[in-house]
Amino acid sequence: MIGASITSSSGLTWWHIIRLGLIQTSLGGIVVLTTSTLNRIMVVELALAATLPGFLVTIHHIVQLARPRIGYGSDVGGRRTPWIIGGMFILGLGGVLAALGTTLIPSQYWLGLAVSALGFFAIGVGTGATGTSLLALLAKQVAPERKPAAAALVWFMMIIGFAVTAGVAGHFLDPYSPERLMIVTTTVSVLAILVTLLVVRGIEPDSPIEASLESTVTAPVKGAFSAALAEIWQEPQARVFTIFVFVSMLAYSAQDLILEPFAGLVFGRTPGESTQLAGVQHAGVLLGMAAMALSTLLLKSRGAILLRLWIRGGCLLSAVALFLLCWGGLTSSTWSLEANVFLLGTANGGFAVAAIGAMMVLASAGQQKREGIRMGLWGAAQAIAFALGGFMGTVAVDVTRFWFNDPAISYGLVFACEGVLFLVAASLARHIHIANWVADQHDSLPSFGDIALAEAGDGGIR
Repeated sequence: MIGASITSSSGLTWWHIIRLGLIQTSLGGIVVLTTSTLNRIMVVELALAATLPGFLVTIHHIVQLARPRIGYGSDVGGRRTPWIIGGMFILGLGGVLAALGTTLIPSQYWLGLAVSALGFFAIGVGTGATGTSLLALLAKQVAPERKPAAAALVWFMMIIGFAVTAGVAGHFLDPYSPERLMIVTTTVSVLAILVTLLVVRGIEPDSPIEASLESTVTAPVKGAFSAALAEIWQEPQARVFTIFVFVSMLAYSAQDLILEPFAGLVFGRTPGESTQLAGVQHAGVLLGMAAMALSTLLLKSRGAILLRLWIRGGCLLSAVALFLLCWGGLTSSTWSLEANVFLLGTANGGFAVAAIGAMMVLASAGQQKREGIRMGLWGAAQAIAFALGGFMGTVAVDVTRFWFNDPAISYGLVFACEGVLFLVAASLARHIHIANWVADQHDSLPSFGDIALAEAGDGGIR
């Protein structure tokens, strides 16, 4: 029953996890319209420089620096549901405003740009509030041995949101018109809000007595946000993992806005073919996610080791795939681009969802159970990386094309830099310690303090 309430002591069932995954599906549906569809419309239909949508996407990532504060607020309040719902409302509004601004740019450039910027600002706030609170809820209430698979499931459902929305919206957007864009964006936003309101109901206690009991048991002691954040940063594993998230996501994000233009300019792919290439990449991402989830479910006793292997292996394989993209673009017009992109997607999917699984495990490993602020810190590191990666990727391509006549060189340089960053991330992953778990003992994870003491005795972080 949708309205059935659960407590944190019983943990989330797979049905509850699937319901929460539908929120990720809704979030992905709105985000893909703004980061992919609007990007395409601005660059192709409106003939604007790629830097402009890159700048707007950067706004939505920079705003997510507020994630630690959002996570801290949900920690102190003891409930995540209001933050999830409020975030989705703001996200939906931001999606509509971003589309409206895009339709205004041809006739009223500065007004359209201002409305678009406001929309992307709201998208950043909404994504931060919904995403951070959802992950904190999962980290708090999912049993440790289920967390890697749960991370894979909710991210799988987000990719479904990307794919379904891109396919359906693409159908209804042809032939393109500003009116069609507004109708499609508004419809997706309203449906996302309705789905969120439906599926989140009953996940957390909603009566005053239950909520008070829940807060008493799990909420951290109230204190200054800056002091709480400084305390988290002093935890060795939290700090190492934050740096890893930043470097790996910087490498991961730089390809987002340039892969499809690369396919068109270097390999002569049509808009339809480049869109299909994105589908090939997402198929690889899903394969990587599924393989990671199945391996950790089937080998629960080795789950922590498998997470580290997937994280490091995924980073190394991503680097190889990016170097191959660089090589293929420079050497052969008949290069198997689809196979290369599928390999990249598989490596990205395996590494990314393993990192999210590790994040969920580590978020609940601290002594004061501050899942929200830890998720917020790592979410902020990811947001900074995505802001820099997406924007710098487009700027690097635009700038290097002034110096080189061959676009393959411009794009190849960016892909090569991404590959190097993935190699650095793989090296950092060696220092991430993920405590093992036992399937029938949900409280077996040691605290960050215990890990720090063990590492001191061993002479350093393993």
